Amino acid sequence: MDDLLIARSLFGTTMAFHIIFATIGVGLPLMILIAELMYQKTKDLEYVVMAKRWTKAFAVLLGVGIPTGTIAGVQLSLLWPGFMEVIGRVMPLPFQIEIYAFFVEALFMSIYVYAAERIAPWMRIASLILVALGALASAVLITNVHAFQGTPAGFRYENGQFVDIDPWAAFFNPSFFVTATHVALSAYVTGAFIVASVAAFKMLRNEYGSRIYHFHQKALMISLVVGGIASFLTATNGHTAAQYLHQYQPEKLAAAEGLFETQSHAPLAIGGFTDRETETVKWGIEIPWALSFLAGNSFDTVVVGLNDFPEEWWPPLFVHTLFNAMVLIGSLLIFIAIAGLAWKKFLKKDRFPKWFLWILVTSGPLAIIAIESGWILACSGRQPWVIYRFLSTAQAATTATDLGILFILFAGVYVILGTAVVLVLLYFFRKNTVMDDIDRAEKKNVPLFSTNS
Repeated sequence: MDDLLIARSLFGTTMAFHIIFATIGVGLPLMILIAELMYQKTKDLEYVVMAKRWTKAFAVLLGVGIPTGTIAGVQLSLLWPGFMEVIGRVMPLPFQIEIYAFFVEALFMSIYVYAAERIAPWMRIASLILVALGALASAVLITNVHAFQGTPAGFRYENGQFVDIDPWAAFFNPSFFVTATHVALSAYVTGAFIVASVAAFKMLRNEYGSRIYHFHQKALMISLVVGGIASFLTATNGHTAAQYLHQYQPEKLAAAEGLFETQSHAPLAIGGFTDRETETVKWGIEIPWALSFLAGNSFDTVVVGLNDFPEEWWPPLFVHTLFNAMVLIGSLLIFIAIAGLAWKKFLKKDRFPKWFLWILVTSGPLAIIAIESGWILACSGRQPWVIYRFLSTAQAATTATDLGILFILFAGVYVILGTAVVLVLLYFFRKNTVMDDIDRAEKKNVPLFSTNS
């Protein structure tokens, strides 16, 4: 591996690991807020127990998300000095504001965890709203840098100098709102289906009709509602994102769909693998005219193919597979949510079939796979540019060599951190069962949130 590839692999590994915790860290606070709202509305103690247990899980995940995010920030400076020079001159705002967003998130989560029994209900809700907003703001602000990479704005570069710098124009670059919305919605999808996955597994492990079974069934129904709505909105936002690609990054759209020749009435290729030699998508299913409609809301929209660009500008062709994984999993999650809600609310069935519960168990990992696929698609699909049509990845990279040992060491750190997270969560929730927390909640003058914290 050459040094550039090692640098990309090292940072890519860091982000692939960090994004799991960052994404759940945005989605889970919304679930906690909804559980708290349900408790304040119904006074059903099982909802406050959900909020407490999800808060404990969130705290553990946040404990890993913070250092991995710090590592990512350091690696940006060390591995990509050319990129950070541009960002430092043109749009430092997201990095600066993100510090305050994280401060708000951490502060009000601490208030909720340690003072929930000593503050008024409206203050508990306000704290969680600020936690959710802080987590969302952190994700959106960092994602804004990625949006800028795809649609740079707010500056001109003349004679080796940055001129006419407008930080707010760079901040609100053309793809900011589309990208930020997609990241936020997909995080809510992931948070909801992670909860659904755990709840379904616990329902399989406990006797139907037991209190624990019904506790997890309540958690599952919240997850299906939130996950279903967020999945549908993510899909509609994806349509808008495709139109932005058509307008601003046409070669990424062409690579994602394996389209080589510019054409109107372009077909949408589902599945299969892009074959460079034959310039086709092998074993894919083509939907006639659908790509043109996706790109421009009209079947006669002309979609630019890869052959209209220099081959050195082509993104890697495997992004077609990533695009399909993201879209197919997203579609499956919408179907799962609709099926689960229809079974419970419209067919009035009390018990989910075991086979459906097992499908629900897979929904959380599938959501993570979709997130990873989408993130790699977004970054790899921009290649060979780190800032589109302005700064290449090779130009932005460090000139340092012998990065291989760092790659191995950091990969080892992530294995240790990932293992530690799993072991800590398993230990905590085995030591503090659902019934333990329900018993604490039902006893007067016994704190729930501050126990085992």
